[in-house]
Parts: sequence; C-alpha cells; structure tokens
Amino acid sequence: VGNRDDSNLYINMKLKAAAEIGISANHIKLPNTATEADVLKCIASLNGDPAVHGFIVQLPLDSDKPINTEKITNAVAPEKDVDGLSSINAGKLSRGDLGDCFIPCTPKGCMELIRQTGIQVAGKRAVVVGRSKIVGAPMHDLLLWNHATVTVCHSKTLTLAEEVGKADILVVAAGKAEMVKGEWIKPGAIVIDCGINHVPDSTKASGKRVVGDVAYSTAKERASYITPVPGGVGPMTVAMLMQSTVESAQRFLEKFQPGKWNIQYNQLILKTPVPSDIEISQSCILKPIDQVAKEVGLLPDEVELYGQTKAKVHLSALKRLKNQPDGKYIVVTGITPTPLGEGKSTTTVGLVQALGAHLHQNVFACVRQPSQGPTFGIKGGAAGGGYCQVIPMEEFNLHLTGDIHAITAANNLVAAAIDTRIFHELTQTDQALYDRLVPSVNGVRKFSGIQIRRLQKLGINKTDPMALTKEEVSLFVRLDIDPGTITWQRVLDTNDRFLRKITIGQSPTEKGFSRTAQFDITVSSEIMAVLALSDGLDDMKKRLGRMVVASSKRGEPVTTDDLGVTGALAVLMKDAVKPNLMQTLEGTPVFIHAGPFANIAHGNSSVLADKIALKLVGEEGFVVTEAGFGADIGMEKFFNIKCRYSGLRPHVVVLVATVRALKMHGGGPAVTAGVPLPKEYMEENLQLLAKGCSNLNKQIQNARMFGVPVVVAVNAFKTDTKAELALVVQLAKEAGAFDAVECTHWAEGGKGAVALAQAVQRASQTPSNFTFLYNVELPVIDKIRLIAQQIYGASDIELLPEAQEKVTLYTKQGFGNLPICMAKTHLSLSHDPEKKGAPTGFILPIRDIRASVGAGFLYPLVGTMTTMPGLPTRPCFYDIDLDPVSGEVNGLF
Repeated sequence: VGNRDDSNLYINMKLKAAAEIGISANHIKLPNTATEADVLKCIASLNGDPAVHGFIVQLPLDSDKPINTEKITNAVAPEKDVDGLSSINAGKLSRGDLGDCFIPCTPKGCMELIRQTGIQVAGKRAVVVGRSKIVGAPMHDLLLWNHATVTVCHSKTLTLAEEVGKADILVVAAGKAEMVKGEWIKPGAIVIDCGINHVPDSTKASGKRVVGDVAYSTAKERASYITPVPGGVGPMTVAMLMQSTVESAQRFLEKFQPGKWNIQYNQLILKTPVPSDIEISQSCILKPIDQVAKEVGLLPDEVELYGQTKAKVHLSALKRLKNQPDGKYIVVTGITPTPLGEGKSTTTVGLVQALGAHLHQNVFACVRQPSQGPTFGIKGGAAGGGYCQVIPMEEFNLHLTGDIHAITAANNLVAAAIDTRIFHELTQTDQALYDRLVPSVNGVRKFSGIQIRRLQKLGINKTDPMALTKEEVSLFVRLDIDPGTITWQRVLDTNDRFLRKITIGQSPTEKGFSRTAQFDITVSSEIMAVLALSDGLDDMKKRLGRMVVASSKRGEPVTTDDLGVTGALAVLMKDAVKPNLMQTLEGTPVFIHAGPFANIAHGNSSVLADKIALKLVGEEGFVVTEAGFGADIGMEKFFNIKCRYSGLRPHVVVLVATVRALKMHGGGPAVTAGVPLPKEYMEENLQLLAKGCSNLNKQIQNARMFGVPVVVAVNAFKTDTKAELALVVQLAKEAGAFDAVECTHWAEGGKGAVALAQAVQRASQTPSNFTFLYNVELPVIDKIRLIAQQIYGASDIELLPEAQEKVTLYTKQGFGNLPICMAKTHLSLSHDPEKKGAPTGFILPIRDIRASVGAGFLYPLVGTMTTMPGLPTRPCFYDIDLDPVSGEVNGLF
C-alpha cells in the first residue's frame, strides 16, 4: 500500500530472487488512498485463489486512511502466510508445532545461518536482544524448541552487557545502531545481527551508511562467527521467503489432488418409512454456502452471498476458467409421464449425490428454478424429493435470490412501454414526439446510443438531431404499432385465473384507448427464455433488444430496442444473469438458474450455469442437468435449441422410466393427482407393462437419433415387483439402451443411485456422435415436419390458416431460420393427451406459430393447449405456515 522507497526496494529484491529460481511472483500495488476494506478485499481474493501458494503484506502500510496492521496481518490465510506473521502461525510456533506453521523469515534465516556454522544449538546458552513479533519473540521460540537455554533482553534490561557476555549464541534485533559493544561478547560466540540502521558518514555520497545493532569492527575480533550488515541476515531473509513459498506449494500438492475437489460430504441418516420432504430437508445440517463455493474452486470475489445457504456466482469465474477443459455433460429426461411426474428432478439429484458422495467424482447438478405459481397452486416444489433434494428446499422453492421477481419487473416494464408509446403516438404530433424523445438540454440536442441504433435500422445515417428531415423525424418517432399484433403480455408469478383476460386503459386519463390483454405466469415470459439461453451479459443484452413485441401497421417487427428499453432491461437483469449456488442433502453443489416453461419455451436451465459448472468440475468431472417434460419435448429442445446456441455437446442421456407410467401407456386407467392409484398400478401385471414399454422404446430411439448413448433409470416405487423392474431393464436394453438400472435413490439417497452413476460413467467413455435433427436453414414447415415425424411418430403435419399466415410473416421478417420450439402436451407423444404408448400415423395439427426472436426460436402451438390452471379448491398453501418462534416454514410439501 502506497509508494515508500524502502518498501519498493525490498519488494524488488524479493521479485528478483523469485525470478532467479523460477517462482512466479507478482507485486500488487494499492494506492495510498486505499482503505482497510480495500486491503482486506485484496487479501480475501488471494486467500481463495488456488494458483497463489503464498503472499506477504509489505509493512508498513503507507496509507492516508487508518488501517489496523494486526487485523490485516491476521487476515492472511495461515496456509499462505509465508511471512509467518499471523497470530495462528505465531501461536503454533510458540507451542512448538514447527512442522505445521510458517516461521517468520528473518528468524528462520538466523537459524539457517547458525546451522551453517556446524555448531549444535542444543544445550547452548542463547541470548536474544529484542522482543518484536517479527524477530525477537519468534527467535526465542525457535531457539527454545531447538533445545537452547534462552534469555530475552531488551533496551530496558539493566544488566544487558552481563547477559550478552553469557551468550554462546547472540541474536540482536533491537533497532539501535551499534548498541551491543564488541567487548560485551563472549569469546567464540556466534553473533547474528538483524539490525539495519543509518548513521551519518561524510565519506559517503549519501552522507550516511548502514550499520547493524552490533559494533561490528570490535565484535568480529571476539566472535567465532558474525553476520555483516549489510549482506548478512537480509539476503537470508529473502531466501527463507522463497523456501517458505516452495514449502507452501508442496503442502498444497500433498493435500489437494490435481483436478479433484477437497469436498466434505454429508452422511444421510435414512429413516423408514421415508419422512416428508420438508422434514428431511430441515433435519439436514447444511454446509455454509461459502464453504461449498471454496470446495468447488470458486474464489471469494466470484461469490456473492445471499445469507448462509445460497449465493450468486459472478460470470468472471467463467472468464478465469476459460482454458480449463470441460467435464462430461449429462442430460436427464424421461418417458412420457403421468400427471404425477416420474421423478426426473429426484433422479438428477440422486445421480449427482451418487457420483459425488459415493464415487468421489467432481459433479455439479444444474436445475431450473421453480415458479411460485405451481409451488402454491397444484404441484408443490421442484427440489427433488425424499433423500434426493436441493436444500434448503423452502428457499429453493420460494423467492431464492429474486431472479423471477427481476423478470416480472423487466417484463412489465416492456408492457408498460408498449401501451404508453401507442398512447403518446395517438395523442401527439411528430414534432411534439420528437421534442420529448430528443429533448434540448442547455440548448443542445443529442441522440442516445439506443436512438442511434434505431436510426441505423431505419437507414438514416445521421447523428445530428437537427439534421433530420420531416419524413425522417416521422419515421423515427412513430413505431406505428398495430394493437392487434401485440404478442407481449403482462406477467405475475401466481396462478390467478381472473387475470387470464382483462381490459386495460379504462381510466379516463387514457382517453378511451383501451384494449383486451392478459396476464401470463412470469416464467412464461420471453425474458426467462432469454436468461436461460444467454452466454454472458453482452449476449443477454443483445437478446433483450431483439425481442419482438408486435408488428407495425406496415407489417414490420417492433422490438424492445425500438421501444428504447433495452438498457433498462439489462440493468434490471444484471443480477439475475448470475447463477445461484446451493447444495444437495449429501453436500454436492447445485446451480439453480432460470426456469423457462417446457412447452412455449425450451424447458432447460441456463447455458451459463452449465458452462461454469463444466469448467469447475474439470475434464474428469460430470455436470448433470435436467430437461423438462418427456424426451420428445424437453430433450429434443435441449439438443436442437440449447446445445445449438451453447455449443456444448452432451455425452449421455439418462432416461427416467417408472413401472407406473409404463402401465398407463400399456392401457392402464387414468392417473389423477390427489386420487388413489387404481389397482392395476398396485398389483403385478407384466402384460400391461410390456405393452406400455412401446413408449420407452420410442423415447430411447429419439435419444439415439441424436447420436448420444442412453442409460435408462428405472425409478422404483414400493408397489413395483422385482419381476416388473427386471422386465423394464430387459426391454430397455433390447430397445438399444447402453444400460438400464433399477434405482432406489428416493428412499436411499445417492446410495440408491450408485449403479446408475457407474453406468453413466461407462457410457460417458463411449464415442459421441452427436448431431442435430435439422438444419436451421430449412424452411419453417420442413423443420416442424421433421420433428413431428421423427420424434413424435406423426405421418404428417397440418397447418391451420393462422399458422400458415405466421409462416409467411416470419419468413418475410427474416425469422425463418430460427430453431423450432414445439408447444404441445407433455402427456402424449402426439397432440392428444389421451393417446398413450407410441401412436403412429396421426396428423399433427399446428394451429398457430409465435416467435421468441430474442430467445431465438419459433414456437408452433400444437393442437389445443391448456392455459396455466388457476388455484385449485384446496391449493398447496393451505398446509403452509410459519413458526413465529423459530421462523421455520412448516407444512410445505
């Protein structure tokens, strides 16, 4: 800190010594305006950086601000304190733990000089003159633990000459020029002079010379060995700093296996019967989230804590790790499910717990953030279940770090901007609009950056607001939005059936400009899909600006950039773009980031979370992510949309299947949430099960179509018989699965998924031949037809008139080369939720097509889509309560 000449001199000596022996050394120089907080932040960063084996704080700190030197010294991590000045290292030295601490460099150098004489220290009388924390006190401890009889003297010692005369070994560090006289010294003594003092000397150009604390000219006549000043202890101090740094690196390499995390796992205490999800979650002792971050190799300044249990991870981590090879990329999907779900989230968590806590692999789970709507309405949580959960599950399922709230704010800002712009354009002249959009400030008009982009889009290459013609002003100020083409809706994160259709603009102040609109649930906002597919702040900002909200009356797309809100949206989303870090029940790390719908969007967590996780796990590690709904929807979109934009290539598909769902596909009766299962699902029925495996076979084929090996995870329920589970495993392998494994992770945690984890490890070693299903340059209709025929089993598609119009419009507007994101029921491979198994020969009706241009896809609406349900008669929140004493959430899930 600061720019002291003496400090710079010492630092340059150390840098030079490091360079000579091959130590990579760096001088971090803070200005003399640096505060204590600035210094502590810098130290925290170095403490957490595994590439730094040791660092020192050059004292004194030359700052204009008050800084507590002891606080700064003790902030250095003991394992990196190569100066040996922290209280922890000093304490270990004082009690004799010499092999488990760093010794201050000057005392360490003094001991090395004494050893070089060949004279044994043990049994000798040693005198230390000086009691500083840097030299005197640690020198006493070192000599004592090397079995000398030690006396410590100082400037107030009355019989100093007498005590010095008894010394076989004399170490002087009093800071007073030539204080110890030669005649005091015992003949034959070893004299170590640590003093550096300046005394006047007219013969020197500088007018002064450097002397020690010992009168060298007379002392050398009595001592058997004596260190000169300068040139004695100083160079040895630097050498010991280098040696301590090497020792630190050696300790690091002994403790940490290259590429392997040093992670603490939690041991589950399994109970039978399995308690409720929230009971299990709240019974677990969590690791502090900053510990989890450190375990996986994140640096302190890359982690933004949100309490003790969750944190955001800065995108700077991805930049730092850019040259790190990626780990293995695993996607968990499922067969066509029942309305109850077949356990993809639970399997995702169980698999990472098995890979991490039981097979000791670096592994990350990357999952979506659940919406408050289903959480409070019909579904409960999405944190997994049983002994395979993301915890604390109540925080996971509720606000988390506010990402969904940020999307709500950003989305509704766009909605307000649309209607406000229409209102002002209808009520103002071109010139009045222009004067408000480009106001004169102190007599000067200036276009903002976003307005320059709009001018360029219009082909107006002017930057002077006074240079526009009347026609150009009119083009610039009038978006001329056709209200009938507005596709942007307001959102909130609650299932509120009474906002499905609303009339807006009924206040007298809106002068009769009302229209019909609606509220959607927040996670269906295109901004959520943008967040999930962005690979950085800049990419997110560009995607936010490209979002199309309507068409003009001339048929041209109107974007958020045209509305002028791109920068504001980016600001609202600047924290949401950072992935959220949590942990599983067994202490393995999890990224929770983004939660786009799996029908009108792609149903996968964020690209950024996957990319950071793949770097953190390293080449031999695993990242397990989940694709929403069945393989025909979530997995297909994961491959054709997410992998296309991210550039990531998956190694293994884990396909989750249950006996229950397969019996349904074999012709079993309907399965309804909240209603007891019919007897067909409670009793063994191999014939029904075998027939239903047609759906499993088709989904295996769908995954293999992309060139990725498939491992089937048979999620076992207590009602399943051994024969039924064995039959599913057998038929899955016959259908082309790389392997099929029975899993009991819901009841046993990671232990119940070890066989699945081992199968995934083996499958990940096989050659990958990943390929996309279609080329985006194909016409829109051809891309839709390929998905319908190849993935769903349809014989053809039928475009209804509205859909055909959209194909023409989007192709004309330049959006025809976007990937396709099919919006259809997840309860059947077809468009009809009642068609189970693997139907073929049907015509797939496309009733409309919509565009998420910012996110980067077109989404055809297939058949009749159900809207987000309202709250049921007995919503989930009936059972939820808060303990007013402990603050714990009760009754959740």
